[in-house]
Amino acid sequence: MRITGKIRGVRMRRGTALSVAGLLAAPALVLGTGTAAQAASCTAGKGPYQKQVEKYLKRTADGRQSTADCQAIRSFQVAKGITPAIGYAGPVTWRTMKTITAQKAAGKNPNAAKKCPTNRGRIACVDLTRQLSWIQDGSKLKFGPVAVRTGRDGAETRTGSTKIYWRNINHWSTLYDVRMPYAQFFDGGQAFHSVTKSMYNNPGSAGCVNMRPSDAKSYWNLLKNGDDVFVYGRKPGT
Repeated sequence: MRITGKIRGVRMRRGTALSVAGLLAAPALVLGTGTAAQAASCTAGKGPYQKQVEKYLKRTADGRQSTADCQAIRSFQVAKGITPAIGYAGPVTWRTMKTITAQKAAGKNPNAAKKCPTNRGRIACVDLTRQLSWIQDGSKLKFGPVAVRTGRDGAETRTGSTKIYWRNINHWSTLYDVRMPYAQFFDGGQAFHSVTKSMYNNPGSAGCVNMRPSDAKSYWNLLKNGDDVFVYGRKPGT
């Protein structure tokens, strides 16, 4: 059955009506200083993680959203590729901040908990929980750790022990119609490969382990067919 709605006399399909309704229900906008376009990019609504986000950004953690708070949060979101970048202290922004904190804490000893096997020679480890990857020989760190972008909710990067089985330095995905440079496949259609997006761009990949171009190139130079890959943990938000 075709369901339509009316807004200002215009007939629309149900999906369009719901989208417009969602926009009408959005938080109020800050209309302070700056151009109208800049003002419209910042939300006045206090987010559920307002205090935590303010503290992370070294602002006064009073739990109240100000124009300056909104601008600082939005700057972080733009820098990390978080969308929508409207200065709202929501779960995606706070989750990203916690992930970055965990990545920094890993330092040069990402396998301190020994969750990635150390008895297989060269192996590429992927920790979904911290969104980190590195290469080790036994227990010796060879490269990394580096931030990665793994599968989104519903298209998670699969966990377990696999091996690199096919490599294509200039791979083109016919499934997604996109370039996948330095592609190294290790589990079905899932591969290490470079992207130009931020590693924190939400909601994530379609299952591949996305990497910065320089990191993907290093992985290409350090790994070969038959090398082990071990994926463990669970990506926050999945």
